[in-house]
Amino acid sequence: MDPAGANEIAAARERLEDLRREVSRVFIGPDRVLDLLLISLLTRGHVLLEGVPGVAKTTLVKAFAASLGCSMRRIQFTPDLLPADITGTYVLSPRDGTFSLRAGPVFANLVLADEINRAPAKTQSALLEAMQERQVTIEGDRFELPHPFMVLATQNPIDLEGTYPLPEAQIDRFLVRVVMGYPTHRDEVTMLRTHNVDSPLAKAMLSAEDILALQAIASRVHIEDDLYEYGVTLAAFTRSHARVALGASPRATLNLVQAAKGAAILAGRGFVTPDDIRGMATAVLAHRLVMVPEVEGDEKAREAVIEEALAKVGYRRAVRAV
Repeated sequence: MDPAGANEIAAARERLEDLRREVSRVFIGPDRVLDLLLISLLTRGHVLLEGVPGVAKTTLVKAFAASLGCSMRRIQFTPDLLPADITGTYVLSPRDGTFSLRAGPVFANLVLADEINRAPAKTQSALLEAMQERQVTIEGDRFELPHPFMVLATQNPIDLEGTYPLPEAQIDRFLVRVVMGYPTHRDEVTMLRTHNVDSPLAKAMLSAEDILALQAIASRVHIEDDLYEYGVTLAAFTRSHARVALGASPRATLNLVQAAKGAAILAGRGFVTPDDIRGMATAVLAHRLVMVPEVEGDEKAREAVIEEALAKVGYRRAVRAV
């Protein structure tokens, strides 16, 4: 596979900046949040948005979906939600006595799983096959999901009453975890000015075909073998850490490399640097760590492990014979 050319990278970055500006008309918040969404889009990843109610998680997803020009469906997760409510099911037609598929909301380019931790694990798991394989199985029949396909799930980390923690297998399917805190004073004032009367609506800046083309360019970003070694060493550090019961999986290492490619495109480069790996390490790896009981549930402890890995694991470029 030929590496992405400089002109392709420049054109891709320009399209992404247009997309960023359009979403920023509606969502007032830090650039880092949009960076992580754009990187996830480029690398076919899913996003877990975490924040207290009222910090514009749903507003961000709706604006992002509208600017992509793709189909979007919202699933409000509740304790009584069933797996078939997500994937769909066969229904009987009384007129001719045959069964036909009633497709669920997962059959969309972008799926907003709102308050995903409100539903029990059985219902949450209905998304597992969709997120990993881009397909669903209904009554033994396999159905492909639209391309591109992306899940953005939200959860409230504070209100734990009546919630079900996401199982590790599902958390591992999210490329990044994005923490959305309260806006700065300036951002909140801008938000009031923007949304006080009529909230702006994002316009479609891309199409499904445009997104697939951008994803193809991202997959061709060059990365040296040394950086593969660096990524694996960072992940291995978490697996042997005294405060970690279960470290980053090989899927996490693969996602780290893919996210670094997306970061390189946002920076206008056709190659990955060590800083791309470091810059994505916390967002990609931290939420996947299972900590020992003493610090279980402590997000800062997870992030501290990644920071320690970045501090102690050095990048060494291999010496190559001329």
